Amino acid sequence: MTQVKEVIGCCPLDCQDTCSWVAHVEDDRVTRVVGAKDHPITRGVLCAKVNDYQARTYAPDRLLYPLRRSGPKGSGAFERISWDEALDIIAERFKAIIANDGAEALMPLYYLGSMGVVQRQALQRLFNGLGGSRLHGEVCGAPMSALWAEGHPVGFDPEDMVDSRLILMWGVNMLSTCHHHWHFVKEARRRHGARVICIDPRRTRTAEQCDEHIPIRPGSDAVLAASMANVMLAEGLADLDGARAAAADFDDYCAQVEPWTPERAAEVCGIDAETIVRLARAFAAARPAVIRSGVGPQQTVRGEAYMRGLSALAILGGHWRHRGGGLFVFDTPDFDEFAAARADLTLREPRSLDLSALGPALTDETMSPPVKGLMVWCMNPAVIQVDAGRVRRGLARDDLFTVVLEHFMTDTARYADIVLPSTTQLEHFDVVGAWGHHYISVNNPAIAPRGESKSHGEVMRLLAPRLGLNDPAFAESDEAIAAAALPTGVTPDDLQSKGWHKASPPRRDPTSGETKLMFASGELEPVTSDTLRLLTPKSHFFLNSTFANMARQRKAEGQPALEMHPIDAAERGLVDGQPVVLRNERGAIPAALAVTDAICSGAVSLSGKWWSEPAETGAVANLLSPSTWSPGGQPAYNDTFVWVEGRG
Repeated sequence: MTQVKEVIGCCPLDCQDTCSWVAHVEDDRVTRVVGAKDHPITRGVLCAKVNDYQARTYAPDRLLYPLRRSGPKGSGAFERISWDEALDIIAERFKAIIANDGAEALMPLYYLGSMGVVQRQALQRLFNGLGGSRLHGEVCGAPMSALWAEGHPVGFDPEDMVDSRLILMWGVNMLSTCHHHWHFVKEARRRHGARVICIDPRRTRTAEQCDEHIPIRPGSDAVLAASMANVMLAEGLADLDGARAAAADFDDYCAQVEPWTPERAAEVCGIDAETIVRLARAFAAARPAVIRSGVGPQQTVRGEAYMRGLSALAILGGHWRHRGGGLFVFDTPDFDEFAAARADLTLREPRSLDLSALGPALTDETMSPPVKGLMVWCMNPAVIQVDAGRVRRGLARDDLFTVVLEHFMTDTARYADIVLPSTTQLEHFDVVGAWGHHYISVNNPAIAPRGESKSHGEVMRLLAPRLGLNDPAFAESDEAIAAAALPTGVTPDDLQSKGWHKASPPRRDPTSGETKLMFASGELEPVTSDTLRLLTPKSHFFLNSTFANMARQRKAEGQPALEMHPIDAAERGLVDGQPVVLRNERGAIPAALAVTDAICSGAVSLSGKWWSEPAETGAVANLLSPSTWSPGGQPAYNDTFVWVEGRG
């Protein structure tokens, strides 16, 4: 009988659950991947996206060898070359760019395709050593990150949520995006009879499991938060001492919310004034209540106003004083992932480019120096960035040399000059933090790399000497790279034995006086249009654009489906199941119409980040999204407006 080896690893993907898993290996092949039963978050269950992760590693279209472009950019035409050829070409082109345009003409681009320290940060060492441009910004949660940096308490240990008495699920579809956190919701119900209310334009899987669903008009969330505060202040339900101790601008905040009576807010939010009053009173009375927010409501030009409104509400209610109360959008263990990038390798401070604005970076003819060399990893910008058409026009430039490290021939990889095959999570060592709990997880390799795929740490070690980078940092092992991110007293060896380590940071006290917070914000009212607002929520079977090419996940997700309210469909003479086209001044994409009252009138919803190939399902929604950002740099994905018409 073949012996089964069990290897502790973890999911690398951009999810708040950051699950620990166990890979079952037989005859040097992973046969299945299961959730770690004793992990406090995972509890033995993986999600519908990754519960067959081994299929990704063994996929027939997996990239296993270096490739050089042999046709026009975007055509997907490549030829196989050796690693030595690929590395020599990259080094030659990068050195020529530095000689002609300066090191800042080199741009790295990465995000959360893998949250692993090595896979995300090892290659950044090359750009730091060369003096290339650095990155700033966020793709999906810039408003939250801005408040976190200012000192707002935007999270706490999610395991404390079991002591919540009222849970407001505000713009988060937990059962599709981070379903392990539902454990704590269920336990709060069991222990305390907690009431769970969902505030969302869509009746999602999560909304259906809540005690109440409030179908707010999309983009009006900041107005609802202001109106709830208006009620609490008017009726004497607020913790005024705590709010004044926390906020530097409390009087300005009170003046901002004062005009937002429930009656006025009801017109903007599309809900009854009585609902707003009842919600505010219930929120104020609970001891404690928690606002469990998602990232979707942040993705408008009012994103910062929304986040400040939620933080102010949580403090105004005094909920942060109690275990399980306050605001939860994000929390992380004591873990410094960016230390692994070794910013100290740079001899001078280079310019910084916004990672969420690749289109402008590649098409702005006034930029000096222009971006001439681009390396992309852990990201598929041709699909996930705003105004993806502009991104693609930039990637198609003849004078831009692009390197992409990938598992598959993504939309972005099709524009590369050189494609390098990256290892999957089953083939390399890494350490992963979290943005939804306090556990640091280890990923031990279950099998040797397939084909000629390499970890990003290995690519760094091979490329550095060709670029004349000789600091010992460029020769460090993957284990040493990962160790730089760990808290004092924790080593990779410690993690490898159990699989994870809890490293809780201290919980923030907004009244400590260490930092005075800002509650008031700019304009609260949503952007409006005579056309339909397009929402693009995360799907149940894809994680952003990851898995959009995998057979099981694609079959489970079905065809790209545009949800539209029956009133809107009738006004346009459209019927359920009809092929339609979504169109605006930036382009057009196909979908099948799903007429349903699960979406509020005035908005349509297209779940999933689809790829351009195959063309019949090429519903790349960001081809329609504008080059628009919030004041703090959040791409305004949900401020996209479209016409919808029949096709075929």
